[in-house]
Amino acid sequence: MKLSVVIPAYNEEESISDTLRSLYQTLKKYNIPHEIFVTNDNSKDGTLRVLDELSLEIPSLVYQTNPGPNGFGYAVRFGLERFSGDCVAVFMADMSDDPEDLVKYYFKMVEGDYDCVFGSRWEKGGKVIDYPALKKVINRVANFIVRMVMGIKYNDTTNAFKLYKRETIDGIKPFLAPHFNLTIELPLKAIVRGYNYAVVPNSWTNRKYGESKLKIKEMGSRYFFILMYCFIEKFFSRGDYMKKSVAPKKEVSR
Repeated sequence: MKLSVVIPAYNEEESISDTLRSLYQTLKKYNIPHEIFVTNDNSKDGTLRVLDELSLEIPSLVYQTNPGPNGFGYAVRFGLERFSGDCVAVFMADMSDDPEDLVKYYFKMVEGDYDCVFGSRWEKGGKVIDYPALKKVINRVANFIVRMVMGIKYNDTTNAFKLYKRETIDGIKPFLAPHFNLTIELPLKAIVRGYNYAVVPNSWTNRKYGESKLKIKEMGSRYFFILMYCFIEKFFSRGDYMKKSVAPKKEVSR
């Protein structure tokens, strides 16, 4: 399968070059056919200039500027409407995600024919490096609430770093979330609509440059809205949006 990697980037001039070089070299090492699709979310710094320069050394790099509306969710959605692969991962531009973990996701999907592969930083084998204490508390409380409300065992829904087959992305449209709440909309819709998934431990490293785009105070009600939407769909939609099973081919006698 060809892998697409969608990377939203807003003012990531200092981080994007290390992220893309590391990602490209890793995927090349494992001979994974791929494209790296960067959404420049109307950056105000030199992100676009850096992308222009990197395109000369990374042949699989594709990048476009999202004219607006802007925001994390819009930037990811922009890429999810334009990627060319058979499967697609959402990957962060700030070097917080490990390309080696993406390789694990990819081979897990190929070998098990899963519709999705989700990462977990909190399972055995997962780890976080320099994770802010307050953010960690909020993360664990938020994920606990999601698990209880939705009745699922998966413990890292808010982790954006996930891999989906193209058919899965098509099956969970249309997307609603314009901001970081897209990180829970994608997996919860996939689970509710009957797409199977595997969980792989992954690592997370705090950014070295710039500042986080996630504003916790602004996101509570937005996460709650998406959570309630998925709750209502799970218990009241009567299966109208469920994954369509493919009927087996019939043998024709001659």
